[in-house]
Amino acid sequence: MRRRDALKTLGIGALTATAGCLGGFERQSAWRDPPLVEDRPDAVYLPALTEGMKMYGKTTVGPYGIALSYSYPHRFWSVAGTELQKTVVEADDSLHLMASLWDHETGTVLPFDAGVSIEILRDGALVSEEVAYPMLSQQMGMHYGSNYALDGEGEYEARVTAGGTSLHRTGSFAGRFETAETATFEFTFETDELYDVELKRLGDEAGTRGAVPAMEMMGMPTGKAPTVDSLPGTHLGRQTSGDAYFDAFVVGDGSRFDVAGSYLYVSARTPHNEFVLPMMGVRGTVERSGTTILDGERLRRTLDPDVGYHYGVAVDSLERGDSVTVGVDVPPQVARHDGYETAFLSFDSMQFEV
Repeated sequence: MRRRDALKTLGIGALTATAGCLGGFERQSAWRDPPLVEDRPDAVYLPALTEGMKMYGKTTVGPYGIALSYSYPHRFWSVAGTELQKTVVEADDSLHLMASLWDHETGTVLPFDAGVSIEILRDGALVSEEVAYPMLSQQMGMHYGSNYALDGEGEYEARVTAGGTSLHRTGSFAGRFETAETATFEFTFETDELYDVELKRLGDEAGTRGAVPAMEMMGMPTGKAPTVDSLPGTHLGRQTSGDAYFDAFVVGDGSRFDVAGSYLYVSARTPHNEFVLPMMGVRGTVERSGTTILDGERLRRTLDPDVGYHYGVAVDSLERGDSVTVGVDVPPQVARHDGYETAFLSFDSMQFEV
């Protein structure tokens, strides 16, 4: 269903009266308070309403590929520690801007903890500037975004700045992504074009466990984790906690990852679409015949061209029969769109055996 078609067919008054169709109408915002599934599971679920998106452009600057997309302003949930907070659509919000960021050489999506901002100018004057939240969406995967207020229809310039990162990097990523780069996009904001973005209600499927498939748009990567079979090392198995998948691996020679001895790492991902789950606090314990070899050590957040974003730690050695316990004490510090906000918040410890 497209809002512009509904306006033409029904008129504003009729659309207001049929709020169940698009979730309400207020100040040209059919998306202002869209339906939210009741009795949502503590897991990934199919939302009541999905929104399409359109792209303003894609470019390369420095080591980064950057794309700028847009959709209706919509609610999202931010995370601070273990607290979840809903951000609602404000009356003057014009659109939801989304910046996708990846390494242009490998296509690896870059989940930086901070440092991505979007500023919007009109005729050289600043209209809006926000630090874009790192976000997870079932359709877009990992990106950065927020709702933005514009000064009416017309021509604008958006500047997307990716700051350097202190995130540990290994392999060919060592030494990369250390300087800030800014990509500039010229765009025209027209409400008719925004209203042409598709809105779709999922009906009886809403609230069931599952996820909307990821979009494929102009070759823009969504942040899917590498396939388990492609990851280096010995696979210790997959466990599920907090409705997230955790795959543990051990590499006998950790020099490839800048550590002496063995390297224990965990690849964490969403179910269904298997997007990388970044910005967590992950700890590991290794026991051997009743002796503790590794005692609750923090696994370092690391970005690698082959493994992608993962959590790793050095261990002197790992032997057959060793017991590995993985725990999460900080959930992913990423904002979530509908369908992800009830998952990845509370975790049980997981056991692996070498």
